[in-house]
Amino acid sequence: MRKLGLNASSAGAIRIVRRDVERLGLDTSHFRGKRIWSDSQLRRAVMDSLSWDELLSTLGLPPDSGDGRIRVKAHAMRLGLDLSHLESPVGNLVGVAEAKPDLRYLRDAATSLAAAWFSLCGFSVAIPTEPAVYDLLVVMPEGIRRVQVKTTTCYSKDGWTVVVGRRPYSVGNRERRIPYDPESIDLFFIVDGDLTIYLIPSRIIAGRVAILLRTYTNYIVGSAAGLTAPSGAVA
Repeated sequence: MRKLGLNASSAGAIRIVRRDVERLGLDTSHFRGKRIWSDSQLRRAVMDSLSWDELLSTLGLPPDSGDGRIRVKAHAMRLGLDLSHLESPVGNLVGVAEAKPDLRYLRDAATSLAAAWFSLCGFSVAIPTEPAVYDLLVVMPEGIRRVQVKTTTCYSKDGWTVVVGRRPYSVGNRERRIPYDPESIDLFFIVDGDLTIYLIPSRIIAGRVAILLRTYTNYIVGSAAGLTAPSGAVA
């Protein structure tokens, strides 16, 4: 678009150019955009790879890159590539007994952990629709409470540090973090890297964007560490 002297951000101009390119039968498979691999490289990598890890590594992506896998799969589908040989046969799947929890997934699991904890306490739990500044609605004896779920795997000589602020929406998500409005959040449900669970009223940490958890031990309400116990271990 730039070489043609056209506005590269104009959707209308891009549609016109793309239509003319298709009419002329020109090959654009070498256009990468923000990708680090081309269509031809993807085709070759799919043909030569025997697993997803091998394919992602060949394309220069981390084997555990979930987002990278999704982008590669979507692009391969657009190109009509067969990826079935990359999936593990049922007989070779890792057994359930070999599954091992990993703190890399703590953030993904935290809302479910919070919902389970409140449910075990006998409270009804609901997940609000987006957009909402809280993660859970919990019906407690004193009324409905809005709960924000936070996690941390950041440990220093002073202990676990957790971010309890938020970033206002912006392009690139670069705005400085700001505190939550204590009138919009009632409770913070926090899980640290030891899987210790804290339930802290928002008024206690109002105005802060990060806290050191060792100063809030009075608000520890339990632990989920048993989820990472070795197979066969007795609690």
